[in-house]
Amino acid sequence: RGADGRLTHVPDAQARGLNFGPRKLTMGGAGLASSIDDYMRFARMLLGGGALGDVRILKPSTIRLMASDQLDPRITEKFFLPGKGSVGFGFDFAVRTAPPQTAGENRGTVGEFFWDGAASTLFWIDPVNDLAVVFFVQTMPFDGTLHRDIREAVYGRGYLGPVSPTP
Repeated sequence: RGADGRLTHVPDAQARGLNFGPRKLTMGGAGLASSIDDYMRFARMLLGGGALGDVRILKPSTIRLMASDQLDPRITEKFFLPGKGSVGFGFDFAVRTAPPQTAGENRGTVGEFFWDGAASTLFWIDPVNDLAVVFFVQTMPFDGTLHRDIREAVYGRGYLGPVSPTP
């Protein structure tokens, strides 16, 4: 976006440089290039416990490790995901560890796992609601309000997590 807030065109060479240009160091956490259809297949595989249709790609135990908080409980400073609420990290994803506590936090469920992209992309897996969401947008700098808005569109503004059935 430009200084006036309007979308601006990024020259092709600059846009392609992050993903396709030569570099001395290749970062594992930046510059994914994918189609939305392929990324959605990946998300459906994660939601399916490591299987996509009849094809097993990862073991269910691998998915559980990837989607379970692996951080030491002594790590309490978690400034890296503002607006995401109480999260930990699995092997590849952020993991929601508590329901939203304030109206400012993104809607979602305990146990969901997700990741944000630098250009404001987002995907999340909500196993409780059997839901996989892939949100592709290319907005720099990162715009967390888009994530809040898409989650409110999916869950509703007042959603704080699933309601346990009464016995």
